[in-house]
Parts: sequence; C-alpha cells; structure tokens
Amino acid sequence: MSTEPNWLKYMTDYNEGLGLVYERFVLNDFLLHIKGRYGFHTVLEAPLYGMAGVSGINSVHLARVKCPVTLADDDPARLDGVRRIWGELGLPVQADLVADWARLPYADNSFDLAWNWAALWHLADPAALLRELVRVSNCLIFVATPNPVQVGYQMRKHIVEPGFIKEIDERWTDIGLLRRQLEAQDVEILEQGVLDTPPWPDTVMPARELLGRLGIRSAKLQGKFSGEGWRWSTMDYYLGRDPDLYERVMKYAWLERWRLPWRIKQVWSHHRWVLGRKRLRV
Repeated sequence: MSTEPNWLKYMTDYNEGLGLVYERFVLNDFLLHIKGRYGFHTVLEAPLYGMAGVSGINSVHLARVKCPVTLADDDPARLDGVRRIWGELGLPVQADLVADWARLPYADNSFDLAWNWAALWHLADPAALLRELVRVSNCLIFVATPNPVQVGYQMRKHIVEPGFIKEIDERWTDIGLLRRQLEAQDVEILEQGVLDTPPWPDTVMPARELLGRLGIRSAKLQGKFSGEGWRWSTMDYYLGRDPDLYERVMKYAWLERWRLPWRIKQVWSHHRWVLGRKRLRV
C-alpha cells in the first residue's frame, strides 16, 4: 500500500470525482454571493487545504473576478505545487509558508476576507488560528466545517472508515463552538447555514471505493464510477477543456436550491458555515 499523502496525487492528477467538483462549484457560487452581498476585495485563505482533491484552488474563482488572493500553507512541497497550478491557470497568487498557525505572517487588518474551508479539525490549536483570522481581517471572516449531523459523516465514522476520527479533532465540527470563539473576538455573526447538499452522502471517498468498503463487488456497478468516461475535473473547467462541466454537475443541485430551513437541510448537507464581521475599534 502506498504511503504517499493523498493530496500529492492530485497535484498532477486533476480527476477529482463528481462529489469534489460539485463541492467546489457550490463553494464558488457562495463566495461570489457573499462578495456581491457584503463586498470585499483582498482575500486570505488559511490554511489552503481542507477540501480533498486538487490543493489550493478554492479561491481561484475569486481571483478570476480580480480579487487579489493570498494563500497560506505549512508544507513547502504543496506550496510549490500550488504555485505551479496557479501559473498553469495564468492567475496571480501570493502563496506563503506558515510555520505557526498561531502567528500568521501578516499585519493587523490586512485582508477584507479571511476564510477557511474545513481545515480547522486538522490543526493542533484551531482556536489560535481563528484568533489570527480575526486579527488579520479588516471586515469578514468565513469559516466552514464538515457537518457531523449528516448521514454520510455518521456512515464514515461508524461503518466505512472509523479510523479517520483518530486523525482529527472532532470538537471543531461544532458550529456553536465556532460562533462562540468568533464572538469572543468581537466578531458580529452575520449569517450561518449549510452548504454542499448534493443528492448523495458525504463519505469523503470515491464512489467505487465506497462500494468496495461496503462489500459490494459488482464489476458492472463499480464500472459506472470509473474508467475513461468517468472524469470530473475542476481544473479542466478552469482551463477551458471542459466548458460544459458546470451545467452537467449543477443539474444535481436541486436539493441545494430547495428552500428549506438550514436546520432541516443539515441532515443531508456536507458542511456547515458561519460568516462574521469584525467590529473595528476606533
């Protein structure tokens, strides 16, 4: 069995899978929504990891609408790969190495939006990073976390991959904890909700692998989720190689767009999020 980190594979293999491309597209749409609603220009994403698949491309859509983007990571090799990918996309990016997530290398109030997607539970001190995101923001802080309420999370935790729970700090899936931490830093909570609500559960693995772990060995069924015709790549879309990808993927967004209270939708939504605004002291 390979000991290669999962992220390394996707620095050159852009075939992420349908679920990841869907997640990226709904996140893109949401980021543009909050940009239109609240307005921001300069952006910090720290850490740049959290979502599986190709690392460092969560903020690409913001760069494409002329927002200066800064990315932070603690792995030099991954940063090199991210810089190469942004170069391939022809987009400018500031990609910085961070030695300590409790001390971001930026001045106070440096960015209009400081945000993170689902990385807190990987950190040794998530509260320290939240304090830093607030410190370096001059306006908005947006943080999302995997949703422990949804069906796929519970399936992963208790049936499919119970060992993963030893690798993360599950406390930081508690959106109430995130709210309290931000409010303690004098952040006004503007909104909270759920995002990434496709009609399939989130087990954080390709469908073919999930079938295998569930003991389903049908070659015909597994073949539906692999092979030459089963390619889903956000990078192909960004590079213009698959211009119809958004339309093909977002046909699955009917549940996402269903107008239900988020507390009901969270039974199936893969992520919960909170958006706050920093109260600047005069």
